[in-house]
Amino acid sequence: MHRRISGVWATAAAAVIALPLAAASTLSPAAGHPGHSDPPAPVPDEQFQKVTLNDRPGEPMDLAVLPNGDVLHTTRAGDVWHNDAKTGVNSLAASVPVYEHDEEGLQSIALDPGFDGRKNTWVYLYYSPTLDTPTDDPATESINEGDAPLEGTAADFAPYKGVIRLSKFKLQNDRLNLRSERRILDVPVDRGICCHVGGDIVFDSQGNLILATGDDSNPFESDGFVPLDERANRNPAFDAQRTAANTNDLRGKILRIKPGKRGGYTIPKGNLFRPGKPNTRPEIYAMGMRNPFRIEIHPRTDELWVADYSPDARTPDPERGPDGQGKWAVVDEPANYGWPYCATAELPYVDYDFATNTSGEEFDCAKPVNDSPNNTGLRRLPPVEQPEVWYGFDVSEEFPELGTGGISPMAGPAYQYDVRLTRGKTPRAWPRQYDDTPLFYEWSRDYIKGIHTRGGEVSAIEDVVPGIVVDNPMDMEFGPDGALYVLEYGDGYFAENPDAQLSRIDFIGKGGNRSPEPKITAEPSAGKAPLRVRFSSAGTTDAEGDRLVYAWDFDGDGRVDSRKPNPTHRYTQEGTFRATLTVTDRGGKHRGRSASADVDIVVGNQAPTIEFITPTAGDTFSFGDTVAYEVQVSDDQEVDCNRVTVTYILGHDSHGHPQSTANGCTGTLVTTVPGGHDPDTDDLSGVFVAQYTDSGPNPLTGSAEVRLQPAG
Repeated sequence: MHRRISGVWATAAAAVIALPLAAASTLSPAAGHPGHSDPPAPVPDEQFQKVTLNDRPGEPMDLAVLPNGDVLHTTRAGDVWHNDAKTGVNSLAASVPVYEHDEEGLQSIALDPGFDGRKNTWVYLYYSPTLDTPTDDPATESINEGDAPLEGTAADFAPYKGVIRLSKFKLQNDRLNLRSERRILDVPVDRGICCHVGGDIVFDSQGNLILATGDDSNPFESDGFVPLDERANRNPAFDAQRTAANTNDLRGKILRIKPGKRGGYTIPKGNLFRPGKPNTRPEIYAMGMRNPFRIEIHPRTDELWVADYSPDARTPDPERGPDGQGKWAVVDEPANYGWPYCATAELPYVDYDFATNTSGEEFDCAKPVNDSPNNTGLRRLPPVEQPEVWYGFDVSEEFPELGTGGISPMAGPAYQYDVRLTRGKTPRAWPRQYDDTPLFYEWSRDYIKGIHTRGGEVSAIEDVVPGIVVDNPMDMEFGPDGALYVLEYGDGYFAENPDAQLSRIDFIGKGGNRSPEPKITAEPSAGKAPLRVRFSSAGTTDAEGDRLVYAWDFDGDGRVDSRKPNPTHRYTQEGTFRATLTVTDRGGKHRGRSASADVDIVVGNQAPTIEFITPTAGDTFSFGDTVAYEVQVSDDQEVDCNRVTVTYILGHDSHGHPQSTANGCTGTLVTTVPGGHDPDTDDLSGVFVAQYTDSGPNPLTGSAEVRLQPAG
């Protein structure tokens, strides 16, 4: 049963996008809400330890922890990485061919609820299949065929109609068998134009799959408010009414289905619309979402936690509506959460005519109506449900403990305390204090909070490991050992950022033994076969000064090849090998804590280097300019410029939205005009990222980045 929270609003909003990057903020101390007690003081940070599992995770997107403690995580470019809990070895479990433009690619990963690693090894992926969508032709430097037209006819937009696919695959010997694919569901998408195609997957206690989908709408020509452009010649992506407010469309929704054993799905009882109801999709459980990038669920009660991203307006406008509001909601029954008509049930937007640039009336959140010509569903929509938490850029009056900064809400899991996990040789399980408390983490504010509810309202918000750095946390999940596994994006733009990593936060208790911190170097790390490599563990430390045991795996096969601190290995075969050092201590109350580090050794191929000739760092531009680029690639094999991609990203502070991708060593990219942003106050920039992957049996990738500042 839903309960509405009384209250008015949260103050000014932030510019938020699907993958926002870190923004500095001053956090308020955790506090109770009126009529409720204060939350418990956080367990001291020194009783936790963050352990790096993979510090080269690509552009990380989503993770899943297996019953044996192994971890799978995805990258937007289509890679699925596997971290072995016993050996610490990171290996590639699959490379899924994906379509990449703006934010599309490989999104989410989840295990089947019956996954046991033996009879049931199904793993679900939500990804963009390549299809035959147009891509840029390097031979036509002045035209980018990969960009969908902003204006035209239905025939002009038709080639860019695509899907994001939900499928399941078998995990066999720590590898995903792509030939085992069973297709479950296709979600339509308008390709070649930004944004909001994120998705997340959870399962309820009945085995129903719950999928969150973004509204697939472009926010950059709506002045930071709602995209409601109904003009007949405009790209449909400028009207979010066609998706999030459309009862006959799967986008901007929470979907709830029962996957079939051989693929496909059936509809469980209890969704928003009954099967067969005209102009509706029975898969819809909740609607009115903008970009519900992360969802989680209580494993016993099926209480669903949904975090939804905010539009970009920093201040309210009586002619357009409220400032941006991030939201966290407890979804325990079908409902409409309002987008694009209402930010919350008490904060309506104003209807706006993009043809005449005139404002109309406020939308009625109690009785919303979808009159868009792009609507294929019901005209009258369910009333708007109030979220449990809503907040803007400045300090929230209702929830001051959320602090200030960008608006990037992420719904996290609730820890399930089990006293049995606190025993044994090297326990990592979190303490009872966090039992059954759903976590809330903020991508742009770099923190984790615990949310307490009582009587349908938020009673308190507590700090969780406030002193442990979580650098743009992308996903998190408690493992079978009771530790928190975290995927961190790091600061940067749609690439593998320096601070990106897969990590684990262990509880070690007061005076507990800490895992060693291994360091690894290799000289040389690339060359022709046979290649003699000198490895070193110099710089490896242990907080307690315990005796350390070293185990080297030079070729990633999971077997120990040397136990020397500084061994040498001779590679005779060509290939790329991820050499792993695992260090285990032999002291303390709980003996045998270990940690790993690794380095890639490339035999027979060298990584290409790529650099921008033009533009260069510090160059200026004006939004709307066509920017010519030239990149230079150096490699130990013949360079194929057709394999070069250059992406233009609209940068804001230290986050960004990819807008367009071109192919070739030379070409042009048109910079978008960011409606609703002030280049003088919003720290906007134009970011260009170039990447080149060479050919051959062991391809390697090089990348370069340049950031341009707006003129004036």
